[in-house]
Amino acid sequence: MHAPISPLAASCRMLPSTMKALPAHSALLRPCLASTSKRTLMTSSARLNQLVAKTTNQKSQLGPGTEGPHIKDLPPKAPVVDVSDRNIRGDWVLFHPVYTQEELRSVEVLHREARTLSDKIAYNFVRLLRWGFDIASGYKHKPLPPNAKELTLDDLRRDGYLMDESQWLKRILFLESIAAVPGMVAAALRHLRSLRLMRRDCGWIHTLLEEAENERMHLMTFMSLKNPSPVFRAMVIAAQGVFYNAFFLCYLISPSTCHRFVGHLEEEAVITYTRCIEEIEAGHLPIWSNLPAPEIAKDYWRLGPDAKFLDVVYAVRSDESNHRFVNHSLASLNWKSDVNPFALREPSMATKATVVGFEREDSAKFIQETHHALEEASRKVSDS
Repeated sequence: MHAPISPLAASCRMLPSTMKALPAHSALLRPCLASTSKRTLMTSSARLNQLVAKTTNQKSQLGPGTEGPHIKDLPPKAPVVDVSDRNIRGDWVLFHPVYTQEELRSVEVLHREARTLSDKIAYNFVRLLRWGFDIASGYKHKPLPPNAKELTLDDLRRDGYLMDESQWLKRILFLESIAAVPGMVAAALRHLRSLRLMRRDCGWIHTLLEEAENERMHLMTFMSLKNPSPVFRAMVIAAQGVFYNAFFLCYLISPSTCHRFVGHLEEEAVITYTRCIEEIEAGHLPIWSNLPAPEIAKDYWRLGPDAKFLDVVYAVRSDESNHRFVNHSLASLNWKSDVNPFALREPSMATKATVVGFEREDSAKFIQETHHALEEASRKVSDS
């Protein structure tokens, strides 16, 4: 049986002595401790501000929260926002990744081998789903023929070696309309469980909600390039209805299997976006080669004013590698009692892009390191 990881206390107190007795930290986690990403710094700093209980009359140095400034923080004559405008800009979404150029290009295609019966069920179901989805979306990725250089782009597309921009976009839109379902279902069920049992959730809900919103923002970004037909929208509604209810029932039975399923699903998403990047960089998708990034993408991922669509695909792939890492890590935990290791801090992309996920012992060590880092930061704030 699993020995439960102690539930996360709001006061960020140290873990029990059993947690402290864990063996020395593995080399696997050292890169994420030596240097933290923007996301790590933002997450730890914002939450540390709450944990050290700064008094309300002290002026915060952190700026507005991740959902935008509170109305009391606005100047007296702040402009009135037109609530009828759907094209809202600003930091109004849940906390989400912002990547450096090095992080965007550090993502590796990884696969976690199935070890238990639950793992094998999850992996084989993903393979079955991938097979059906490839057929339904007309996905083509055959090796190029020996005489590929002598053939035109139209010839390669006609013979089924390459897809055009419209085919890629159709596949991506369908994928992202379904990918945002698991995080919301899991968050809702854990939310209801917390209410029903009248106890805290060990930090899982927020991470799952952030994943759901992140996938939804992928859909909103790609929707700026194409308005799907009524037939396509009907297919999405049907697929979502089936998938939502199936995932809901499966999560009631085995949350760990469901998170392993999502982890393997995100492995496939990383493969898909890696191939898309390769196609763009090889000149096989000329319309996208110099296409400017949509404004919603520049706002969400904090891209530069001259960002291209290729930068957006890199950012989306990095998000998928993050979901791959998180879900494989959560699947290795005891879902009833273990703490979400990412509740207060996340590893850097140096870890998430190159490691498929934490095992249970790694999560325990990471929590312990997070508590030590926060206590040290708290002491520095107290001394200053």
